[in-house]
Amino acid sequence: MDLKIKGKVFLISGGAKGIGAAISNVLSEEGAIPVMIDPSIAEGKEMLQKWKSEGTQGAQFEKRLSNTEDAKDAVMFALEKFGQIDGIVNNAGANDSIGLENGDPHKFRASVEKNLGHYYDLVHFALPQLKKSKGSIVNISSKTALTGQGNTSGYTAAKGAQLSLTREWAVELLPYGIRVNAVIPAEVMTPLYSNWIKTFEDPEKKLAEIENRIPLEKRMTTAREIADTVVFLLSARSSHTTGQLLFVDGGYTHLDRAIGT
Repeated sequence: MDLKIKGKVFLISGGAKGIGAAISNVLSEEGAIPVMIDPSIAEGKEMLQKWKSEGTQGAQFEKRLSNTEDAKDAVMFALEKFGQIDGIVNNAGANDSIGLENGDPHKFRASVEKNLGHYYDLVHFALPQLKKSKGSIVNISSKTALTGQGNTSGYTAAKGAQLSLTREWAVELLPYGIRVNAVIPAEVMTPLYSNWIKTFEDPEKKLAEIENRIPLEKRMTTAREIADTVVFLLSARSSHTTGQLLFVDGGYTHLDRAIGT
């Protein structure tokens, strides 16, 4: 299937590692131009070299979106290099374990800002270009926004807000033909997830317990499976889909996990 995104430019926050890297790679495979917003220089360089060898383009803005000016600079970087922006993938974030008992009001606010503010900033500064291209926005959230997890109030508050903004922006941007959707992963093996698993006394046992609770095939979702859905939503092949919250999680969030036991 031709996704009709060849030559189109997409910004991906956190685009050089984990789910973000998978999204960037699938975009490149489809002939699009990924712009990775990510301070992971070595990983980004390797991806850019691979794309060049395959005859495709891409770029890396080597910063984390720590403040509003970083987002503005990332947009200007993409425009100076490629002259257009056709879509945004808001993906960067970290489950920083700022809970109710183990945190404090200042850490909570900092956690929400770190995981939420740049979603707004990047879209805000890219909006004039998205209006021209009738672009598409995909927000990556988390199952924790709906299920809770415990001891991560800041992260889950931000993830829930991302879902709310998805619906809000879908309404606000209707007049411009800009579509806005969210993808909600559950258990995906990324570098951050791997580091979390390693904190347990018996990581292999903990991983097996988690996989056994995933209804479809008793396995983790792959980053590629998340990426395929995201890229479809970015493409013209999903031209009448907006304001949707898509769960790519093997049924983890909504199916009764007792059915597979």
